[in-house]
Amino acid sequence: MSSAMASTLSGKQHRILEYLRERGQTKTYFKSRLIGEELGMTAKEVGSNITSLQEGDFDIDIEKWGYSSSTTWKVEVN
Repeated sequence: MSSAMASTLSGKQHRILEYLRERGQTKTYFKSRLIGEELGMTAKEVGSNITSLQEGDFDIDIEKWGYSSSTTWKVEVN
């Protein structure tokens, strides 16, 4: 990730990105609701911020995978 890209992230986006990087080493699927519970955010906040992360040039691929009680994201750390 370029330093310019990192500086454009909001605090919430940075926290979500770090959360997914850490846990993405051993896990592939994440629910917005559960990420939010761990980070003190709502599922909606997580979803809107992950959408921004999907568009960035990071060392992580995030794909919207499904919706069942909360949006599920497929995460692959590169």
